Amino acid sequence: MPTFVARVRDAQGKSKKEKIVAENLVEARTTLRQQGFVVQDLKKSQGFADFDLKKFQTSLVKVSVKDKAVFSRQFAALVNAGVAIVRSLGVLSEQCTNPKLKQSLLDISSEVQNGVNLSEAMRKHPDCFDGLYVSMIQAGEVGGVLDEVLNRLAKLLEDVARLQNQIKSALAYPVAVSIIAIAIFVGMTVFLIPIFAKIFEELGTELPPLTQFMMFCSEVLRSWRIFVFVGFLMAVAFAYKQYYKTRVGKETIDRLSLKMPLFGDLIQKSSVARFSRTFGALTRSGVPILTSLEIVRDTSGNQVVSNAIDAARAEIQQGGMISIALQKEQVFPPMAIQMISIGEETGELDGMLMKIADFYEDEVEQAVKALTSVLEPIMIVVLGGMVGTILMSMYLPLFKVFEKLG
Repeated sequence: MPTFVARVRDAQGKSKKEKIVAENLVEARTTLRQQGFVVQDLKKSQGFADFDLKKFQTSLVKVSVKDKAVFSRQFAALVNAGVAIVRSLGVLSEQCTNPKLKQSLLDISSEVQNGVNLSEAMRKHPDCFDGLYVSMIQAGEVGGVLDEVLNRLAKLLEDVARLQNQIKSALAYPVAVSIIAIAIFVGMTVFLIPIFAKIFEELGTELPPLTQFMMFCSEVLRSWRIFVFVGFLMAVAFAYKQYYKTRVGKETIDRLSLKMPLFGDLIQKSSVARFSRTFGALTRSGVPILTSLEIVRDTSGNQVVSNAIDAARAEIQQGGMISIALQKEQVFPPMAIQMISIGEETGELDGMLMKIADFYEDEVEQAVKALTSVLEPIMIVVLGGMVGTILMSMYLPLFKVFEKLG
């Protein structure tokens, strides 16, 4: 049966696009009306011609933490100034540069105008607003402190963005140097070594093992065998990705990542900082502790940390303390556990969590600086060693020739 494309309006008055399979136009229109839609336009599908390129491009765009932080800060200022939520969303959507966030704000504004709660409207756009964001907005609506919660969200997202930038800055240098080193190695192996190979062949000199190995690498890079090697690497990457999707694989790899030299300490401190900042913001905004722990677990980014949070949640359900559960898992540093314990005993858990977050964010900053200072000389030595190995492999046979001539 043919497919029909219709522009309809739903019960809330929202206009959208629908596809329906029917015998003819009359049957398609009748079916849409039975589904509660008001049909505005209806035509037979033309296949690829109906493809919405703009919508597809928008779906590929990601909403960054910085985008959400800027939106939250501006939204809080408008709400605090007494501007209605619908009007605020309309103003922010007009000046929003991210197309996905812009479309989401327009949809949310339309739903709020039709009587839907702001948090419920945001929940329908998980690509822009995750469970953490929605839960804090819901708590702000219930408590009548939406502007205050939005300011907390903006501060939280700004801190998360700053932490991410610190980690990216630590990885930027080794990644850039590695790419340069690989490019130099491939370039010299593919273009330089064949020139020397012809010279050695004409001289009939016996080649040292290092030179023979480099000539073999050059031959591999210039033949069909390179595609086999690349295919093998892609298969290994695919197998790793599939294994990481399993719970056992994710837990194993995340546990190993915490034990990595140099990077393990950085990963642990950043995880503790993220947990403390997020958990503290949720509890301070009035979100129940069990709900807060569930949200933090889903946003932790490390399966080992998620398991520890699960254990803490189970401990609280049985009337226990968070600090005791976290101590059993041996994931969080002793100082963080002691500070959480003090916060539970004094009833100032949210404030103590914020202090923990501040401390470990500073620790991450110092760890990034230390890591960068260690990696710089290592990468220089590696780069120099690769170039030096290629040059040595080419000049060793020449030294033998010079000896014979002498």
